[in-house]
Amino acid sequence: MKAILLRAFGAPEQLRLEDVPTPVPGDGEVRIRVHAAGLNFTDLAQREGRLPGVPPLPFIPGLEAAGVVDATGASVHGVAPGARVVALLPGQGAFAEYALAPASALIPIPDAVSFEQAVGLPAHGPTALLGLRVGARLQGGDTVFIPSAGGGVGTLLVQLAKKLGASRVIGGASHEARRALAHRLGADATVDTSRADWPERVREATGGRGADVVFVSGGGETGARSLQALAPRGRLVLFGAESMFDTQLGREQMAGLIARNQSVSGFATFTLPQEELRAALLEVLALVQRGELSVVMGAPRPLEAVAQAHRDMAARKTEGKVVFRVA
Repeated sequence: MKAILLRAFGAPEQLRLEDVPTPVPGDGEVRIRVHAAGLNFTDLAQREGRLPGVPPLPFIPGLEAAGVVDATGASVHGVAPGARVVALLPGQGAFAEYALAPASALIPIPDAVSFEQAVGLPAHGPTALLGLRVGARLQGGDTVFIPSAGGGVGTLLVQLAKKLGASRVIGGASHEARRALAHRLGADATVDTSRADWPERVREATGGRGADVVFVSGGGETGARSLQALAPRGRLVLFGAESMFDTQLGREQMAGLIARNQSVSGFATFTLPQEELRAALLEVLALVQRGELSVVMGAPRPLEAVAQAHRDMAARKTEGKVVFRVA
């Protein structure tokens, strides 16, 4: 089969399309004929070797796969070949014509949902939904600021924040096209995060008060400066692989946190109970099926374009979810 193989950590050029043996499902596993695969910032950090628990080299990267069950291993019950499924894989394997997944990780895809739509949700859907409910403890009437409103998680956050009771949603993006996208998805206002004064623009959009909830996925300076856009008693939520790197709070920022009764918390789905994640994914899939939630994505890319997709995502040149059409 054809697959993307990573033989050495480093630049996107290390990702190469090669011929590799088709995997055979083991006990409790199924083989998926992959129709669509999704790209995440976790994949970028994994390719650079920056994450703990990276599979030993060489390996096939990719965490999200949607397709049709092709074969089942021993001890697999209730899953038949031909079933349309989506799965978050355990660390590797999606960027290939065939992928293995634990049978317990499979989620059925509703008939009205495409493979491309479905593959945009295993990581991002629960992150957005539970990030609002659990991470931010969203309350009715809260104002929410999303600095990366044009990304895969950001586009879902804009829509779901309103559904869960936010009174006002402000989308941030450094490109006009992404800000226009946030408006179309329901953002009440947008802020140009390429401007040095973007925290002031957030306060301006909230009548000088700041946002009750700020979601930060970029880390670094964005994470630290987001405190300037936070309201008294506000909650700053850090999530995603990029937020693990270079987010530092100085003495002045810590003093401000204390004085304004603000909080900074982290949010990750991989430490949550699997049943909670499964229920969240089923919930967002149902919203997509009913036409109440849009999975925003660019044109699906061929698998051999994975290196360029890594470059585009790193440069914030993508909108919504980056999806590869495999079959």
